[in-house]
Amino acid sequence: MSQATTDETPFRYTARMAEEIELAWQDRWEEEGTFDAPNPAGPWAEPDKVGARGEKLCVLDMFPYPSGVGLHVGHPLGYIATDVYSRFHRMLGRNVLHALGYDAFGLPAEQYAVQTGQHPRKTTEENMANMRRQLRRLGLGFDNRRTFATIDPEYYRWTQWIFVQIFNSWYDVDAVRADGGRGKARPIADLVAQFESGERPMPGGEAREWADLSEAERAKVLEGFRLAYTSEAPVNWCPGLGTVLSNEEVTNEGRSERGNFPVFRRNLSQWMMRITAYADRLADDLDRVDWPEKVKLMQRNWIGRSAGARVAFPVTLASGDRAGSTTDIEVFTTRPDTLFGATFMVLAPEHPLVDSLVPEGTWPEGTHEDWKGADAAASGTPQGAVAAYRLAASRKSDVERQTEGKDKTGVFTGSFATNPVTGQPIPVFVADYVLMGYGTGAIMAVPGHDERDFEYATKFSIPIVRVVAPSLDEADAPLADAYVGDGVIVNSASDIANLDGLGVEDAKARIIAVLEEREIGEGTINYRIRDWLFSRQRYWGEPFLVVYDEDGVVHALPEGQLPLTLPDVPDYSPKTFDPDDANSSPEPPLSRVPEWVVVELDLGDGRGRRKFRRETNTMPNWAGSCWYYLRYLDPVNEQALVDPGNERYWMGKWPTPVDGAPAGTQDPGGVDLYVGGVEHAVLHLLYARFWHKVLHDLGYLDSEEPFRKYFSQGYIQAYAYTDSRGQYVPAAEVEEHPGGPGEESTFTWQGQPVNREYGKIGKSLKNSVSPDEMYDAYGADTFRVYEMSMGPLELSKPWETRAVVGAQRFLQRLWRNVVDEGSGAVVVSDEVPDQALTTQLHRTIQGVREDYEGLRFNTAIAKLIELNNAETKLDVAPREVVEAIVLMIAPVAPHIAEEMWARLGHSGGVAYTPFPEADPTKIVEEQVTCVIQIKGKVRDRVEVAPDISEADLRELVLARDKVRAATQDGIRTVIVRAPKLVNVVPV
Repeated sequence: MSQATTDETPFRYTARMAEEIELAWQDRWEEEGTFDAPNPAGPWAEPDKVGARGEKLCVLDMFPYPSGVGLHVGHPLGYIATDVYSRFHRMLGRNVLHALGYDAFGLPAEQYAVQTGQHPRKTTEENMANMRRQLRRLGLGFDNRRTFATIDPEYYRWTQWIFVQIFNSWYDVDAVRADGGRGKARPIADLVAQFESGERPMPGGEAREWADLSEAERAKVLEGFRLAYTSEAPVNWCPGLGTVLSNEEVTNEGRSERGNFPVFRRNLSQWMMRITAYADRLADDLDRVDWPEKVKLMQRNWIGRSAGARVAFPVTLASGDRAGSTTDIEVFTTRPDTLFGATFMVLAPEHPLVDSLVPEGTWPEGTHEDWKGADAAASGTPQGAVAAYRLAASRKSDVERQTEGKDKTGVFTGSFATNPVTGQPIPVFVADYVLMGYGTGAIMAVPGHDERDFEYATKFSIPIVRVVAPSLDEADAPLADAYVGDGVIVNSASDIANLDGLGVEDAKARIIAVLEEREIGEGTINYRIRDWLFSRQRYWGEPFLVVYDEDGVVHALPEGQLPLTLPDVPDYSPKTFDPDDANSSPEPPLSRVPEWVVVELDLGDGRGRRKFRRETNTMPNWAGSCWYYLRYLDPVNEQALVDPGNERYWMGKWPTPVDGAPAGTQDPGGVDLYVGGVEHAVLHLLYARFWHKVLHDLGYLDSEEPFRKYFSQGYIQAYAYTDSRGQYVPAAEVEEHPGGPGEESTFTWQGQPVNREYGKIGKSLKNSVSPDEMYDAYGADTFRVYEMSMGPLELSKPWETRAVVGAQRFLQRLWRNVVDEGSGAVVVSDEVPDQALTTQLHRTIQGVREDYEGLRFNTAIAKLIELNNAETKLDVAPREVVEAIVLMIAPVAPHIAEEMWARLGHSGGVAYTPFPEADPTKIVEEQVTCVIQIKGKVRDRVEVAPDISEADLRELVLARDKVRAATQDGIRTVIVRAPKLVNVVPV
């Protein structure tokens, strides 16, 4: 803890003094608008101020959610880092935009509203007020004029506006972009014009012309093109909670993270975003941004682009209106070279063909018993077995279904497909290891060369055929496991094609050519990414700016009706059902306000007032966090999302692309530095990039990417403790019991033994430490210095409260070099530092500048501690060195730096004071120790340059305190032997 102030040291730097200094400077910054960044255009246009400053710099943090428990010490890590970077660059003369808002829609506030009956806005605003207080106390240099929350109607009116632009757009794959590439979003009106003129043929072989279609028929056609559309989509339906859940809200066991209720995969009508249209651009443009490679890889894996072929397997339908007719099961495979080895097929349980493949009555003759499913009660008939299996599969999450090594399950549909190259019938199964969300929801199973298929075939006694071998000599070698290595194609010849003896790549090319020639398949690119599910059956989210007419046609509301605000509802919770009622359907809270749902409106289309039904789902909380960085640029603009001049200025394209970008690539622009945790490195960044590219295509943005440079910060970790049940207990209440010699400590909570582990600091592990505790015990500057000195910003680091005192002692030593603890007087001297200290000073300036630029704040602080320690050894610190240290520490510890700078006689503060510059001529790499004698006896030493002149050395030595004291009565002679000896003989 901090040293207490005593009567003898009333000006000691303690936590209490730190608080006084920090609050005073925070008030001054706010009053003077110190961190307000001028805009070149829009409502806040200040072009003269913009011109007076240097280059722009846009530095942002990931949008925080205002939790009810407030911040813990892990949250500010990134905020402090971006603040240090921003303050440093202001001192370099740049015009820095640094702002922070609040991602305030979401489930936690709604859950609390359900429990308490309070409007979620009330609790959310209380949480934001607490978070603002904590962040202000930290001394972050935000432009607070630019602060907003996603729940502000003046903000989410533009979220709704963006949705309408996406809804009214389609992706024209043939459109030429400015960069020469093909494919971009265009207004849906352009597509309508193409249909009206006949330039574009009607889809699906429709014989009628556009003018012959009804309004509902036209709407259906356009829905197949729109970038925002409604569709029957497989979703995670949780009857016990009454809502659809995102994948992140479903446990590996297929249950809801909240409440532990069963979750079922159901096809429900939902709003979707056609992000798949941008899959190639989202993948390719990762080469144009400065992001960590691990994050780029995560995005590429999520997009999951792969080359292969689509192949049609004929199958005869067994039931339904078309029973007896033939259709195709289409599969996508990255290994068409193994087509001869496909000995069975698997459909996802949700595949739409499943019902029509299952025969009525009994199983086909000769069906293996183990093909009939594990449910003995249901396995008497194909329909019973398949229905039971599909119900069981609907209770599993995608993660659980894909877990490698688990015992494979499945059931025979009762139907056989035909392998198109062998002509052989192969059984069609339903199995949960195949997902409807990837490829076509069906696979050709090649057990000889796929581990999952091998496990399945082994369990269900299905033939396994080798079609790839290390060499031709091993064509008939038995397979103990799936062979996934390279080699030559074997056992792959028929009247359709002969691949034997070819290498894998040549075989792929050959078979794709054959498939296309016979029109039974084609080479294609497939993607793992699916269209973005954009509906939530919740209250606390943005309402959709659409209505449905009496024919079910969707209409976007005109801009003049923005924003559409949330009504008050009698109950914030969606209707819940029996947790096992998989056939129930969502009833969102908004559906309980009929006077809001059913309305008469004039849409301005010349048809007058008509009756409409509003959408009762709300947007996901991803919506508001997709574009907030743009609103920081122009937060009070009522005429546009962002003034084009402000967007070009703050997020404009750089003259040169990022390092490593492909040759000839143009810089994409975007936020200059974006910092946040890796947990949001996939979906948030992907969704933001999608919205940004749509807005760019439509001409609203000049930049092509939202975040030019992204830096992924590490976590702060701390000890957490679990009881005998494995439940976390409050870490602050755990008692440590030191062991004896050679024994480890033990720990108890409320008298019961607990286990200790390391984990990410936070509420869930009950190991949070509030920054308020740090402010009270040490002050904000000490807390900032400690967090920035813990280790590299990109790595996770252990929190240790007892270690914070080290940062405080550094600031106390620095303070004492400036201020006398007894009198409060400034104690620096105007003496010129010796060569050794001068060299160290300029070497430190050079190193700290490089470290700040490279976000290596821990090493910058280490250099400053070392320099401060060097001057602490002197009786009085030289002003030149002290002032340089004060300016260099200012980005990290701004309050104490401001105070010391003012006490040193400077006005105007340090925020825009130029950062020290290193003088290479003053860095002498080699030093020589010069011995100083008085009357032949050694009295002092000084480090000097080896090439110092006799005159300079004489002057330096005579200015030393000890020499001046010994020669008060005069000097008889001075003998100089540069650079190693000076002998002074007093009178």
